[in-house]
Amino acid sequence: MKREFELKWGQPVSYRVIYGDTDRAGVVYYANYLRLFEIGRTEWMRDMLGRAYRDLETSGILFPVVEAHVRYKAPAGYDDLLTIYTALEDTSKVTLTFYYEIKRLDRILVTGNTKHAAADSRGRLKRIPEDISSKIKGL
Repeated sequence: MKREFELKWGQPVSYRVIYGDTDRAGVVYYANYLRLFEIGRTEWMRDMLGRAYRDLETSGILFPVVEAHVRYKAPAGYDDLLTIYTALEDTSKVTLTFYYEIKRLDRILVTGNTKHAAADSRGRLKRIPEDISSKIKGL
């Protein structure tokens, strides 16, 4: 993906793997990394936009996932302490794309990105509100 601007990193988030995150082989089940991406993304919004995702929903703006990509490099297991790094990777008038790195210590275990379209409560696309766009431009 061609980046239109520098990555806008939020504060890293720590996450301890619980037993329920793992599969029969004792490693984090592959789909659970998307949940970790969500943790990173919602904290990025709180940190960088100064608003909780719940506040955005209350104001009538939703950002459903329209695309996701995950690259698995090494497994995480039960009780591992992971760090989720999240950055805004790209933006348009109606989309936000986030980039993620999940690490254990200094080793990258997973990378990926998710693309989100701004929508109203009926699922119709809408422009990203000006207050959010201007906040992003000021990062």
